Parts: sequence; structure tokens; C-alpha cells
Amino acid sequence: MYKIWFEKSVPDDYRRHFESLADGISPVGHADRWHNLEHADAVMAGGNRYDATCMERAPKLLIIARTGIGYDKVDIAAASARHIAVVNAPDAPTVSTAEQAIALMFSVARRLKSVESALNAMLENGEARNIWGDYQALELQNKRLGLVGLGRIGGHVSGVARAIGMQVAAYDPYVSDEHFAALGVQRAQSLEALLGEADVVSLHLPLNKATYKLMNARRFAQMKASAVFINVSRGGHVDEAALVAALDSGRLFGAGLDVTDPEPPLAGNPLLGRHNVVITPHVASATIVGKRRLVMHALEQVLQTLRGEVPPHLINPEVWDAVRARWAERQG
Repeated sequence: MYKIWFEKSVPDDYRRHFESLADGISPVGHADRWHNLEHADAVMAGGNRYDATCMERAPKLLIIARTGIGYDKVDIAAASARHIAVVNAPDAPTVSTAEQAIALMFSVARRLKSVESALNAMLENGEARNIWGDYQALELQNKRLGLVGLGRIGGHVSGVARAIGMQVAAYDPYVSDEHFAALGVQRAQSLEALLGEADVVSLHLPLNKATYKLMNARRFAQMKASAVFINVSRGGHVDEAALVAALDSGRLFGAGLDVTDPEPPLAGNPLLGRHNVVITPHVASATIVGKRRLVMHALEQVLQTLRGEVPPHLINPEVWDAVRARWAERQG
């Protein structure tokens, strides 16, 4: 029997999908979070960081399967050098993460956080307050949404945004004109042009060296005055000090963040507690259906690999022949 290593305990509901082919193992009950990894033929990778040191503990390992779209916590070069396949689940978080982005847009634009606080304060203090008169909120209809990245999640956001009457543009040099046209999205020729025209800017791109702290002081200065900023991608995309400065100066209307750097945010983070900032703790994909979809999309690729079949979402396809050869050796 193969061994599939999970970071946490293995729910029976998932175990039944692989019990004819493999056993589920985990480090639960041990101080060493990598306990049992040496027995693993496959890893279901959630929040841990997988580097060369970790992989050295797992000489039998054939595949690392990310239960999500991002794979910045997996050292791809180290995996490839050891002929370990790395896959992700790019389709799994699309709907749930896109809906979170839209929810954050509405929450920030309608100032739901501050108006609820005003209501609670009025009720607790028994004071008469003109909440209706003081309330300052934005309508999203006819506003311009600027998407940085037009992949699966950005594409789904664009459809919802257009349905509520927003004009949508995007900057993504890796996507064809045909894809833009199919989604009904205007192509921005540069990031600077997108930022300067958008009433709402939403990030939907992978984290790498080129996109690390992409949103810095220069980029926030390029944004349209009183715009809303949304990030459901990775906290590393944003220079948080620059975002705080843009909010302090009044340049931005507000921000909605599902991700921070680090995660969770430190207690003294100046973004916390602001009336015009909504922060959720990286839960965009964590709907009831979304959680299961993330695990199952990764697990299905693990089982394909353990059957000698090529999984559909290989991050390092160049190593597949070597992975397949390692698998074949065990069959003899």
C-alpha cells in the first residue's frame, strides 16, 4: 500500500476515496510536524513550507499536491532535482475566492464595518446620532474595476462585476486578446494605465520575484484618488507600509484584504482596526464546498500519480518521465 501524508488528521470522508490504493498518515499526536514523512509516497500540502531539507526526509516521495492554486511554499527546483512531481488545484478555489473579492468590494464601498460600529455605539450610549446623514458610501454600478491578472479567479470576478453594472478592464500580458474578448473585458496596455483609471483595483496573480511587493508607494500613487483596493491573492504582493500611507493620506477610499504579510497579521499591524479597511484571515477559499473541492482536486491527482497516470496540473512537467520511471520500478 502507498502512503499519503497529510499535514493534519485524515478525515474518514476522504479516506474512503483512496483506501483501496493507499493508507493515510499524518504527524498528529507528535511534536515533530514532519513525523511519518519518511514513509510518504505522496504529500497533501496545505500551509507548510516544503524545501530541500523537508524533501530529504521523504526519499520515497513521488508527488507533492498543493490543496490550492498557489505553490510559492514549495521549492519547485528542489522537488524537480529529486524527481518529485508538484501539482496544484487551480480550478478548486475559483468561485469561492472570486466571491470573496466581490464581498470585500461591497463591504469597503458601502462602509459596512464603520456603519455597524456607529449603530452599536449609538445603541450602547443611548445617544441620538444622524447615521444616515453621516454615512458616506459608494455605488459600484458604472464604476470601473481594474483587475491585475485575468486568470480563472480574475475571469470569474469580471463576470460578476459586469453583471452588477461595472465596467471591467484588466492588465495581464500573459493572456490572449481572444480571452479578453470572450470575457468582455477591456485590455489595459500597462499596469500604470490600469491603476490610473480604475475606481476599484483587485489583485489576482501568482506570487513570485516579479510580483513581490508589486503594489508599493509608486503604484499606490498611480491609483485614482478615492479608489478601493482589494487583495485576495497573496500578502507578499503588497508593501503594507505604503498601503497604510496611502490610506492615511486619504488617497484611497478603503481596502479589503483576505491576505497579509505575515499571516496572521501581527497584533500591532496599523491596518487593523481601521474604519475603512476590512481584513479576513485568508479564508477566501474556505467555503463549505470550497474546502472539500480543494482537497479532492489535489487528492485526485495524487491517486492518478500513484496509478502511474500523468496528473493534469503538473507545475514541473519536465520531470514526469523520471517520476513515472520511479513509479514503474516499484511495480516490479
